Amino acid sequence: MDKNTIIGLVLIFAIMIGYSIMNQPSDEDLARQEFMRDSIERETIKQEQARQQAAANEAANLTDSVQVTDTLLNTDSLLQVQQKEAFGAFAESSVGEEEFFTIENDLMIVTVSKKGGRPYSVELKEFTSFDSAQVVLFNGEKNIFGFDFFAQNRQISTNNLFFQNKGNKTKIDASSSEEKLVLRLEVSPEKYIEYVYTLKPNSYVMDFDVTFKNLNDLITQNTSYISLKWETDIPQLEKGRTWETDNTTIYYKFFEDEVDYLSERSDDKQEELTTRVKWIAYKQQFFSSVLIADEAFADATVSYVRDDVSEDRIMRFTSDIAFPYNGEKEEVMPLSFYFGPNKYSILKDLDEQSEKSLELQKLVPLGGNIIRVFNQYAIIPLFNFLGKYIANYGLLIFVLTVIIKIALFPLTYKSYLSSAKMRVLKPQIDELGKKFPADKSMEKQQAVMALYKKVGVNPLGGCIPILLQFPILVAMFRFFPASIELRHKSFLWADDLSTYDSILDLPFTIPFYGDHVSLFTLLMAVAIVFSTKLNGAQMGDTNAQVPGMKFMMMWMMPIMMVFWFNSYSAGLSYYYLVSNLITMGQMLLIRRFVDDEEVLRKLKEEKKKPVTKSKFTQRLEEMAKQKGYNPKR
Repeated sequence: MDKNTIIGLVLIFAIMIGYSIMNQPSDEDLARQEFMRDSIERETIKQEQARQQAAANEAANLTDSVQVTDTLLNTDSLLQVQQKEAFGAFAESSVGEEEFFTIENDLMIVTVSKKGGRPYSVELKEFTSFDSAQVVLFNGEKNIFGFDFFAQNRQISTNNLFFQNKGNKTKIDASSSEEKLVLRLEVSPEKYIEYVYTLKPNSYVMDFDVTFKNLNDLITQNTSYISLKWETDIPQLEKGRTWETDNTTIYYKFFEDEVDYLSERSDDKQEELTTRVKWIAYKQQFFSSVLIADEAFADATVSYVRDDVSEDRIMRFTSDIAFPYNGEKEEVMPLSFYFGPNKYSILKDLDEQSEKSLELQKLVPLGGNIIRVFNQYAIIPLFNFLGKYIANYGLLIFVLTVIIKIALFPLTYKSYLSSAKMRVLKPQIDELGKKFPADKSMEKQQAVMALYKKVGVNPLGGCIPILLQFPILVAMFRFFPASIELRHKSFLWADDLSTYDSILDLPFTIPFYGDHVSLFTLLMAVAIVFSTKLNGAQMGDTNAQVPGMKFMMMWMMPIMMVFWFNSYSAGLSYYYLVSNLITMGQMLLIRRFVDDEEVLRKLKEEKKKPVTKSKFTQRLEEMAKQKGYNPKR
């Protein structure tokens, strides 16, 4: 073998090694491949489930057709064969009579079905719906909550099998002490799936521990996860169906990461959560059903479909959740439920009590970033403090608004004073304008800015205080519709400050407006018109060059808000009404103590003073001098 051949073989070998290294899959590629394998496996499960379900239905139909005759023993034998074929080792649990068990405390009643061992309904004792019925988060046979897995080459769904109550009670009261409801799906006394529901007094949290005991020889080998299907219909609980629907969706928290949610604005929505998930919440406007993992779910697919046809439900939520499965003799899945109100203080307390950050308080939509921070650390503490002393929430909102407006008064005064300065300088600015022809607009603008600088007036001085108040305006916009404290609280003609007030129900629906007339919204719009007019009078004709903006602010904005706010929280419209009235009062009060002639006199005195340079400008000139540059004066 000559030298060239050896070199060629070495190069070919090196190229093969390099190629294999370059094409080695990354961690992301491996994760993606694993996810694809899991997706294929799930699709196989779904197809097999359909086949097995058909067999199960056939067995169930056969059960329904059994008649009490002399041939009963032969029929029973055939039925047992069918059940054995469809359910294998779980055949004995495939038939049974429906029975319900309840576990309750002083806050809620949880009804659990023998079929599937699943939560059948949850009733909250302290809350009623818009029609005065007790709040029920979900209820009915159409709800699904069960594990799906392969055992003995059969698709098993616990939702369709009958569990046995291992306790002596069908009604358990946990109002005074912690109580448990234990249900088992038995293959034998040593092989079973066990659900343990644990409820404590005065708590919206119910622990839910799942144990797979000695089923490793039945469950298909190489199973890496077990799927939990959770589907439920979401009932209408509030008067404003559209507003409630727009504030109902699925929230979820990634493991040691952020809280996210499905957009509420679609007719249907689906999202694949390909990383570990801490909890999944079926969140309505004021209530939530949350499934929380002690550690984390492997991954999940969540979706919703709006229901615009049914009179009593607004959506259907679906989750397909994967649990890690290791094939051990005993697999334990510690979980918990939260069934309760979206009340910030309650959810915040749960977060503080948990060893790991749950961030369930983010189920209350208080806005993002600085808006949420302001609501959390300013508005909510102040609102709760006032709530200790003021029982009427209409009066509470009034007092809250007064406090906010007093706190913002320095900014309001500064904005007014800046507007007054601009107004008294208007004649001088007009005189400057006459000195420059139309094609010298740049020189005119420079002259005007020089005048402002000489008299010490910032042309944006009136805008900056308003901009500083804008986050508070937005914060209140998010706070009131999310406040469950206002729910079913009446004030004047409004019977519920958390939803719209109506003084007239229309026999038809106006697009983008609705089928009712909200008086608080109309009064708010009128107050905005007068407030804008008063502010325009304060500015004089300084904005004469933009008459379109004046029309927009005085008329178009209030009209748009009438359409926008007609179905919103009455408490929010009432707050903006009071806020605008107080603003007008403050403007009239300031006007009595601010004299235009005195403002002009002070500006003239300021004009006589030499222009002082800022420290920054002085430092720049000093640095220039050190380098030998002497600017012309």
